[in-house]
Amino acid sequence: MLDRLRPSVPDVVMPPTYLVCPTAVVEAPIETVRQLLTNFAGWGDFYDVRVLSVEPPGPAVVGQRMRGESGPRWLRLGICFEHTLVDNTHHKLEFEGRLPLGLTVHESLDCVPLDSQRCRVNYHCPLRFPRYLAGQVATSGVGPRDRRRTG
Repeated sequence: MLDRLRPSVPDVVMPPTYLVCPTAVVEAPIETVRQLLTNFAGWGDFYDVRVLSVEPPGPAVVGQRMRGESGPRWLRLGICFEHTLVDNTHHKLEFEGRLPLGLTVHESLDCVPLDSQRCRVNYHCPLRFPRYLAGQVATSGVGPRDRRRTG
């Protein structure tokens, strides 16, 4: 019955995008969190990444790139992130990421002070699959809606 209620839309294969939006309350002042997040060189201290280079060095600026590796020691996979927005006044950051297998991500972070010693970090992360994987993912039943027909 639900199939009859859905509008008739031709099947269009589009690269799947998955949106991940975790949020966390951090027991630290907002300036401390901002300093950690805007320092690409220090990301290896709290993310699973080995930072290889940061150009230009220093605090985050639009266009700054970090090249690194992630994964187990026996299989280091190359990653690259570039800042596309740095708004220190509103505690917002955005960057584009290139991951192994052609995966890309546009990450957006913002911090909201809760009091002088705590803040909330909101993380928005739509993951995009490359065209060569998009069809495989779309037909595998993985994603927000399983497009396989049942008879």
